[in-house]
Amino acid sequence: MHRYFLINKPRGVVSQFVSSDAVGLLSDLAFNFPPGTHAVGRLDKDSEGLLILTTDKSVTRLLFSLEKPHSRVYLVMVQNEVADATLTLLRTGIVIKIKNGEHYFATPVAIERVHDPKIFYADAGDPREAWPHTWLLITLQEGKYRQVRKMVLAARHRCLRLIRLSISNIKLGNIEPGEIKEIGRDEFYQLLGSD
Repeated sequence: MHRYFLINKPRGVVSQFVSSDAVGLLSDLAFNFPPGTHAVGRLDKDSEGLLILTTDKSVTRLLFSLEKPHSRVYLVMVQNEVADATLTLLRTGIVIKIKNGEHYFATPVAIERVHDPKIFYADAGDPREAWPHTWLLITLQEGKYRQVRKMVLAARHRCLRLIRLSISNIKLGNIEPGEIKEIGRDEFYQLLGSD
């Protein structure tokens, strides 16, 4: 029987169990995952938040199928104040580079300024908030490699912090950084909208 886990991936941990590099790994978390467990919809080392782990290989195909897109919501801290014109540019779409240097027109489902990030994520405090910055809530249905970071960089803002809050109706909620929550198959697929 397949198993389904939600974790709040801490910053500095890669979305894998083994690596030849000296990095934090999922296997470093205090949990005994069953054989065959893998991450779905990875987050890079510097990103944090909701990560799905499962022994069910069909989840990857479902999440990245173009037939039924699944939204992903990110809370993003960017360097400096984001002007209204830049927000409009990001909302209407921006060109980023993807695999093999190809250009891709990245369009979010929604993007808005956030004045109090702790409404969305209790651990949103950051020492870099002493300098000019803007928090954004970005919703995508695409999942290109480092897409959010590339979008804000193309708009001349550096991403300082990126937290994935949800995938479809699977929400990070109050799962603490490094904490693992297991949910049943029926609940998982119902929240994913693929039952």
